Amino acid sequence: MSILVTGIAELTTNDDELGTLADAAVVLDGDRVAWVGPAVDAPAADERVDVEGRAVLPGWVDSHTHLVFAGDRTAEFAARMAGKPYTAGGIAVTVEATRAATDEELSVGLRRHVAEAVAQGTTYLETKTGYGLTVEDEVRSARLAAEHADEVTFLGAHLVPPGTDPQSYVDLVTGEMLDAVAPHVRWADVFCETGAFDESQSRAVLTAAAAKGLGLRVHGNQLGPGPGVRLAVELNAASVDHCTYLTESDVDALANSDTVATLLPACDLSTRQPLPDARALLDAGATVALASNCNPGSSYTSSMAYCVTTAVLQMRMSVAEAVRAATWGGARALRREHEVGIVRPGARADLHVLNAPSATHLAYRPGVPLTWAVWRAGKRVS
Repeated sequence: MSILVTGIAELTTNDDELGTLADAAVVLDGDRVAWVGPAVDAPAADERVDVEGRAVLPGWVDSHTHLVFAGDRTAEFAARMAGKPYTAGGIAVTVEATRAATDEELSVGLRRHVAEAVAQGTTYLETKTGYGLTVEDEVRSARLAAEHADEVTFLGAHLVPPGTDPQSYVDLVTGEMLDAVAPHVRWADVFCETGAFDESQSRAVLTAAAAKGLGLRVHGNQLGPGPGVRLAVELNAASVDHCTYLTESDVDALANSDTVATLLPACDLSTRQPLPDARALLDAGATVALASNCNPGSSYTSSMAYCVTTAVLQMRMSVAEAVRAATWGGARALRREHEVGIVRPGARADLHVLNAPSATHLAYRPGVPLTWAVWRAGKRVS
């Protein structure tokens, strides 16, 4: 069935030819966009929805989340707000709870968090394993994630489990664990950071994953300057995520590569880290994505609008830059930029309607829930 969405005051397409359209309309046919253009030229459709002067965007593309988890880290957050520094070690608390949870308990949490994100305009979502850290638990996490998320990433290299020899664990991740998980995932990731995996260990993980045919992602440069960005660019990773501490050479490397710099501002605020230098990346010509990093320890939010608002108000991104980073940028980080994060004929029928006349209201009215309607793959879900 085709649907004509009309009465659009401002349509952000992310398509270089179409640009941003005023007084626009979109026709959805099944799970695809069939037509985009001025409302006065819109063709007939089986159903007509008038959004009455509201703004329409592509759905948010959240390219970095950790949603397969159990347990609670409220006490850790409270301690951090009282001055305790953030370290990678808190992951072990979630690992213990996740291992103890049943499949149904993990599935309930996944469904709840995905539904929460979709209700706020997220129409395409990646999530990772990484709170199991045994072969059995990582496979279970990947299998459950694939039932609820659009993209799944293997993050067995999230942390060396307490009491485990680091080299033995890297051997497990790059061997038996990778073999078991690979059929269930599209991507592999590594936490290349002090307290997690060093450059040599990270390289081993990524090289083994690439040999298995998986795409690469990297957690890098979160807690301080380090090799994450350089390694991601060298190995042609699709994205390097966090990018909180960048050198000039890191920025240059990203600007001259196909690796997307994915910024996670909600995480930086929650961990009281500096915010990334988005302006330097954009001015150098790097591709930037914004993502929520939704997880129970360092960024427990599914609100992409919050990330966009923060990027505009505190990271000196324009509204247009931030919206593009949270839609097309996330799609590019997942190598799906021709299918999602964009509104043009042939793209997936994902629309996010704001209860406002323009996208500027996302930053102009910070904290106000502006999602009015959401279409995901042609179905109205909110």
